[in-house]
Order: sequence, then C-alpha cells, then structure tokens
Amino acid sequence: MANSIIEVSGLCKSYSSFQLQDISFSLAEGCIMGLIGENGAGKTTTLKALLDIVRPDSGEIRLFGQPVRSDSALLKEQIGVVWENSFFYEGLTAQDVQRCMAGVYKQWDSVLYRRLLDQFQLPFRQPMQKFSRGMRMKLLIANALAHHPRLLILDEATSGLDPVVRSEILDLFLEFIQDETHSILFSSHITSDLDKIADYVTLLHQGQMLFSEEKNRLQEQYGVLRCSVSALHTLAPQQIVRIIPHDFHCEVLVTQKEHLRLTEQMILEPATIEQIMLFYITDIHTIN
Repeated sequence: MANSIIEVSGLCKSYSSFQLQDISFSLAEGCIMGLIGENGAGKTTTLKALLDIVRPDSGEIRLFGQPVRSDSALLKEQIGVVWENSFFYEGLTAQDVQRCMAGVYKQWDSVLYRRLLDQFQLPFRQPMQKFSRGMRMKLLIANALAHHPRLLILDEATSGLDPVVRSEILDLFLEFIQDETHSILFSSHITSDLDKIADYVTLLHQGQMLFSEEKNRLQEQYGVLRCSVSALHTLAPQQIVRIIPHDFHCEVLVTQKEHLRLTEQMILEPATIEQIMLFYITDIHTIN
C-alpha cells in the first residue's frame, strides 16, 4: 500500500471575513489530487497552510509522515511550488534564476534545469519581460522541478494558458508521477485538466470540504439526467443527489445510474468534474 505524502486532519483557520473549517484529506504517493472550488472557497489558504505560510488555528498537517512544523526547511526541500500570479522579477533571465535557486536548494540540478528549458524552448539569457505568460509559467514549472522534489503543489498553474501549452504541461505532470514516490496537489479552475490527469478530487465550498473522492469513482457513481419536472417522480429519492431547475426542464445529478428507468424524454450523460462541482455549489431550489 502506498504511503501518504500529505495527511490533513481537522484543519481550521479563521479570518475576520472567512473561515476554513475542518478540512481533512490525504494524498498517496504516485497520485494527483485536484483541489477545486469557487474563488474564495479556501483552496489557496489550504495550500499555504500545507507550506507553513499560514498557521492553522487547529488541526494537524503531516508531509512525508512528519508534522509540517517539525522541520519546515527540510520538508520544503522536497516540495516544488508554483503560484498562479507569482513570477520572478522581469529583469531576470533564466540564467539568473538558476544562479539564485542553486544557492537555495541543496539538490538543485543545473543539468535538469537546462534540459527543461530546452524542452520548453525557453531562452537562457533573455529577460523575462519579453516572455509571454505561457513562457513565464513554464519557467516557474522548470524551477519547481529542478531540485528533484517529491511533491508538487500547484495553484492554478495552467490558468490563462492556451490549450497547446496546457497539454504540454499536463504531459510533464504525468511524466513526473511515473516515479511512484512523487505526488501532485493541483488547485485549478480548469476542471477539464483534472478530468485528464487527476486520480482524486477534493471540493471546497465556502471554507468547508464537501467531498474528497477518487475521480473514477465520482464519474462512475454520478450521471447528469435531463428531464421534465414531472418525470422526477419516477426516480427513487435515493437516486437524486441535486436538482437544478430550468424554465422547461431540469437537470439532475443522479447516483445509482444502473438502476434508473429511463423514458424517451430522459437524457442521461456521464458527469464531468465541472458538472459535479456546479451541482454541489449551486443554490438548489426545491421542486414540488
């Protein structure tokens, strides 16, 4: 059985206008977890707590089997981090970044860094002010990987990138976890990326965790049914998870798909991660 790289139990953090409440999940070696939820759901606060940037009010966080505050510097040597809007000073070159990071990480690998730059077709001596957003994000990812981390923590690392660049980066993430001692925790609004690469999905909403489940299990368990309001009465109550009404029909997140009795007026489709998230966080109105 794989070891857990991340173990979060009962994580709570309060601010004046926001509360992160009782967050618990674990991530095993060799796996990718997608952390999803609307803006302000608590995703970034959770990531910062994992990295010891913010101190929780209560709860326990263990990385690589060790309490996160036991030896923070040593633990961070094993973590590569990419933040959505955190870029290096624009006047620096990729060569400058190498000189800086080689003095920060004991395991910094200049050969690997140059190989990643070549793979991403990034210039070594060009100032970053001439880089596109996609090029800057590639540089951040190369920097995160160049010290041989076991864990990648990514906050919207593919946000704002074109499909070709996103596909290239996703392939790199899949390559990273071919080493079964590696894992990725990936916060993203682009749920189609998680459909492609995630093993687990954790949904946060208004500071609370609604579920943390295996992605394949979610997709096998749930379907989206489109039908008339009157057709709802043909469903067993335990098959209905959430309902979103529209003017002339309704959409229903259903479970136990194999036991549904469908009529010609019903359309049942597999549920994507985005659809499951929207059903869970949308204000649902009761249909009589």
